[in-house]
Amino acid sequence: MRIARFTTGDDPRYGLVQEEAGTTYLAVLNGDPLYMPVAPTGERLELGDGVRLLAPVIPRSKIVAVGKNYAAHAEEMGGEVPSRPLVFFKPNTSVVGPDDPIVLPGFTREASYEAELAVVIGRLAKDVSPQAAASYILGYTVANDVTARDAQRTDGQWARAKGFDSACPLGPWIDTDLDPEDVAVRSRVNGELRQDGRTRDMVFDIPYLVSYISEAFTLLPGDVILTGTPAGVGAIEAGDRVECEVEGLGVLSNPVVRRD
Repeated sequence: MRIARFTTGDDPRYGLVQEEAGTTYLAVLNGDPLYMPVAPTGERLELGDGVRLLAPVIPRSKIVAVGKNYAAHAEEMGGEVPSRPLVFFKPNTSVVGPDDPIVLPGFTREASYEAELAVVIGRLAKDVSPQAAASYILGYTVANDVTARDAQRTDGQWARAKGFDSACPLGPWIDTDLDPEDVAVRSRVNGELRQDGRTRDMVFDIPYLVSYISEAFTLLPGDVILTGTPAGVGAIEAGDRVECEVEGLGVLSNPVVRRD
């Protein structure tokens, strides 16, 4: 099941992404599927027919991100692989959706993309075991952990570097059936392939991450975990278009602009 959040110019709504005779459409849902059973209204809307996809979830509470969770990325960043997950927060105000601009703030001259698989939590989770972690996951989406590298180096902590407005594109939808164990995670800038890793190369797998994070923080429905990025990160500038892709899930595409 693929769950999209969308607008036709009015308040955001939710729909199931479905295909029929080569056409992709949304089967509109009654209410938010995070908090109520999936119940189609009977209305169907074709994608692109005045329908704009939004970020599939705006976390009510938090985005918990994991740094250096691929050994090759840790190496390219000049650091060692952490002995335990390196976690940090991104605020929900950093979330934007498909085709929304990544707005580079004036304090950075060295911004970078990071394609990631994101986990969407489906129910309250505290002190969850790795064996039980899957039952707390609603599904998965694509993320771009946009980072101001210069601020990351100079600030001593990562809140400003990774938490500025528009630094967390999510989309295009939530897939509840994806098997995340071994899928490709890729990024492209202006059509050029930059990252091409696989989730099997994560240092800490998803069940362990959910368990580890839930020991410290109660995870609420709609919270998002970013699971780390493979090697190949690099700079983005105003005028670029960044595509992040997770195999079997979809492509998240965003233009880059600058605010000075």
